[in-house]
Amino acid sequence: MKRRKFLITAGLTGLAINQTLVMMANTSLKNTSSLKNTPICVATWNFQKATKKAGELLESGESALDAVEQGVRQEESNLDNTTVGNGGAPDRDGHVTLDASIMAPDGNAGSVVYLQEIEHPVSVARLVMEKTPHVMLAGEGALQFAVENGFTKKDLLTPASEMAWKEWLKKKDYSPIINIENHDTIGMLCIDMKGDIAGACTTSGLAYKMNGRVGDSPIIGAGLYIDNEVGGAVATGMGEAVMKSLCSFLVVELMRNGKSPQESCEIAVNRLIKNNSNYKDFQVALLALSKDGEVGSYSIHSGFTYAQYNTGVSSNNPSDSFD
Repeated sequence: MKRRKFLITAGLTGLAINQTLVMMANTSLKNTSSLKNTPICVATWNFQKATKKAGELLESGESALDAVEQGVRQEESNLDNTTVGNGGAPDRDGHVTLDASIMAPDGNAGSVVYLQEIEHPVSVARLVMEKTPHVMLAGEGALQFAVENGFTKKDLLTPASEMAWKEWLKKKDYSPIINIENHDTIGMLCIDMKGDIAGACTTSGLAYKMNGRVGDSPIIGAGLYIDNEVGGAVATGMGEAVMKSLCSFLVVELMRNGKSPQESCEIAVNRLIKNNSNYKDFQVALLALSKDGEVGSYSIHSGFTYAQYNTGVSSNNPSDSFD
């Protein structure tokens, strides 16, 4: 082999080896970063009891799917929380109706809408995902399915919620107030020790809503979306606006295309604002978690916070906002 050809060949070979080593190093660093940031749990609003429960399960080696279910169940049982589960504010006819959804790392999903008399709709949603060929069950069908699978019916209208509803009936003033928990949701995202991500969302919806109203929480792509290659997102606030923009799906797709969780939330909220001239009258907030554990959040109005649990530390974190 001529010296010139040998040097060129050797140089190219060396370059290829160096490039390979760089790629291996980058992959190693990426994987290390991913493992370093897990497990992690985030949830809309200051629901630290829920994130602590989920975070401790993750630290003990439980799956992200188990963690999000058990985490949001804490608020479904919390009688002081009138926006989720037992004790939730009723519709204008006095019915407590619940919506929930859950997504697994493999992309499977389940949800229930307009479910009554069952304290833990998120667990019913998980069974819809795991035991049926469907994604969503509604109303009487969802209740029948829940009872057939061992759930016990109970009256979810607590004396406190009933008293507040009867007081509302005197004026029947239907005007949700920004950041007042009469239109709230707990949406949760978890990454487990394997690096898998799952999410759940559960709510009793708008207080004193019309009978039959369903919001964004049980709608896959609106209130919740997960992609195990990219990350996940959840939404809270005015469900009608979230459904029309498919906010959670949009955030995850923006992350897929290289945007950070924070950038993705901001773009999605700004698009929603652009498409809703009355945005000053309602709140929408988005929360995102990438597969490497990076968190982003953004809301129309100030006041939104999110809870986070990571490495044994629980915190409540203020979100950036449009105004």
